[in-house]
Amino acid sequence: MSAVKIFGHQSPDTDTIASAIVASDIEGQLGNDTTAYRLDEINAETAYALDYFNVSVPELLESVTEEDKVILVDHNEFQQSVKDIGKAHVTKVFDHHRIANFQTGSPLYYRGEPVGCTATILNKVYKENGLEITKEIAGLMVSAIVSDTLLFKSPTTTEQDIDTASELKEIADVDLEAYGIDMLRAGASTKEKTAEEMITGDAKSFEMGPKTTRIAQVNVVDVDEVFERRDEIEAAINQEIEAKDYDLFVLVVTDILNSNSKILSLGKEAGAVEQAFDVSLDDNTAVLEGVVSRKKQVVPNITEALS
Repeated sequence: MSAVKIFGHQSPDTDTIASAIVASDIEGQLGNDTTAYRLDEINAETAYALDYFNVSVPELLESVTEEDKVILVDHNEFQQSVKDIGKAHVTKVFDHHRIANFQTGSPLYYRGEPVGCTATILNKVYKENGLEITKEIAGLMVSAIVSDTLLFKSPTTTEQDIDTASELKEIADVDLEAYGIDMLRAGASTKEKTAEEMITGDAKSFEMGPKTTRIAQVNVVDVDEVFERRDEIEAAINQEIEAKDYDLFVLVVTDILNSNSKILSLGKEAGAVEQAFDVSLDDNTAVLEGVVSRKKQVVPNITEALS
């Protein structure tokens, strides 16, 4: 029997990659044969974390079949998952997002909790089962929590995330503040990225009523660095809209130092963000004060505006 495949969402971020590796370690200690995968190229932030803790990049997975058993981490919506996910047998899910467009043909283990990071949930699984957490695994979980909570500045952050990171930093042997800032900065520069890489590197699709919305997020320390390339980025977004028939494409450029975002909204439903955030678009852009979380602040607001 082939190993169970474990993977996170498309356009993988640090939590998705770390959680796949961590979940595979848990399953291995429980006596189960699994392999962690990624669904696309990793970003610079994730590469920094993997290099720092000397962990290999998971193998690329392009599709699954009816013969595959899979475990999903950091997502559940099928449009965010691997190609042909509907064919596979989903045995477990570990996630911290909304549940939508998800169904299985048989019972499964589903663990979804309202915390800031999937790794926070997985840390509980280690403790509940009395499993060993190595320095490398602790480091990956710390990295995932720092990434998803923007070093605890995101409104998605819970006390569980803070306590978990504080506990794991001792095992990982890192200064949480110093390491966290270095890791976030490693992924914050956009100078070497193409426009396509910026709008696809951390992007997710959402079905919002009858509308299909694509929301991409870029974390930066200099918002102007992105918008200086406005024409190039807008052209790339319009190509995506035409190719994938999105009703709305929102690029969220988040200032990780000041905890604000500037958005670029394009598509047939571009104006929906005005209602969603009570702002007026200026040439399809607007500044969203205090908005840093796609999951908690962007997706719910736009979903309500489009419903």
